[in-house]
Amino acid sequence: MADALRPRDAEDVKGAVEWAVAQRKALEIVGHGTKRSLGRPAQVDATLDLAGLAGVTLYEPEELVLSARAGTPLREIEALLDAAGQQLAFEPMDFGPLLGGPPRQATIGGVLAANLSGPRRIKAGAARDHFLGVAAVSGRGEAFKAGGRVVKNVTGYDLCKLLAGSWGTLAAMTDVTIKTLPRPETEATVILLGLDAARAMQAMAGAMGSSCDVSGAAHFAADIAARACDDLAVGRNVTALRIEGVAPSVADRMDALRNVLRPFGMPDVVGEAQSRTLWEAVRDVVPFAVDGPAGNAIVWRLSVAPTKGAAAAQLIAQKADAAFLYDWAGGLVWAALAPTDDVGAAAVHGAIVSCGGHATLIRAPAALRASVAAFEPQSGGLGALTKRVKDAFDPRGVLGPGRMWAGV
Repeated sequence: MADALRPRDAEDVKGAVEWAVAQRKALEIVGHGTKRSLGRPAQVDATLDLAGLAGVTLYEPEELVLSARAGTPLREIEALLDAAGQQLAFEPMDFGPLLGGPPRQATIGGVLAANLSGPRRIKAGAARDHFLGVAAVSGRGEAFKAGGRVVKNVTGYDLCKLLAGSWGTLAAMTDVTIKTLPRPETEATVILLGLDAARAMQAMAGAMGSSCDVSGAAHFAADIAARACDDLAVGRNVTALRIEGVAPSVADRMDALRNVLRPFGMPDVVGEAQSRTLWEAVRDVVPFAVDGPAGNAIVWRLSVAPTKGAAAAQLIAQKADAAFLYDWAGGLVWAALAPTDDVGAAAVHGAIVSCGGHATLIRAPAALRASVAAFEPQSGGLGALTKRVKDAFDPRGVLGPGRMWAGV
């Protein structure tokens, strides 16, 4: 068991990294550890536990900006925003149900380090697009700051976007600043029943190309739909499209969206409460949760062009026993593969080669995570660039070595 270092402030974090550099030790950065089992198994000497760096340091609702220490629980930030009628528009998912941990334990630093984005990403952008400023300590033991408290604040390199999605392998974030936005007054969801995946992609593309301002577009087979929302357990495939805003606008756009979708069937509408339940299930991939029927499945996350989602899934299904949940209008494909299927990883990576995009292994035993590419393999110029960036921030390989790719 690796030793745990528990800094109380940014200066302690700097001291811990300096110690690791001097002693040639490797550190795993964690907040509440909700995503520790994701990626390649860690080979570290100590854990840098940032949970003690908690608390909101600035919140100005009228300026749509919030700053917090990296270990601040996401649930506390969301409660504060909710009381002010605001939200994190990128709708970060909760990995608890999917990875078998307790729900609602993520920290804001972990959300940004993993660049987590939910169904609203197709409208509001990813977490990185709302990441305004950061204070951090590099793998050299050097403290630095980047960005600020307004959107147009970058001169030179945008280090916030570089750190988003780096999974703690470049720097230990100590403080972050994010953009907040008003929470929609209400929402509703249009559903179509019985479409196959290819036809559903066409329907979602039509909806996204309309003026209806869709904020969520997902598709799942009948058994997946039953797990996502009990009220939709109708024994048929479900295609769902969400609209948010003030009530009169939502009603008008719902009527317009139904007209757009009529060539694909008879659209129905579900109200606010049922809509929220449905999209929370999509956001957190509840149909593949550990405590459900797919609890022992190997779970992959594929990011592809929306027009390629159904094709990528079909290629996987030809070689492996798999179930699929499509989000982001088909651009995000969650694949749950049978745990006894030895060809699953090859099928997933083969689909990416054919369709483009990238795949991430989300849930699997440690042995499998160590033997296959957990993150999309990088080669050529991209691989060389990734290595140079890692060497610039962390030349001794102190922070999460090998977490994303072997040797990096």
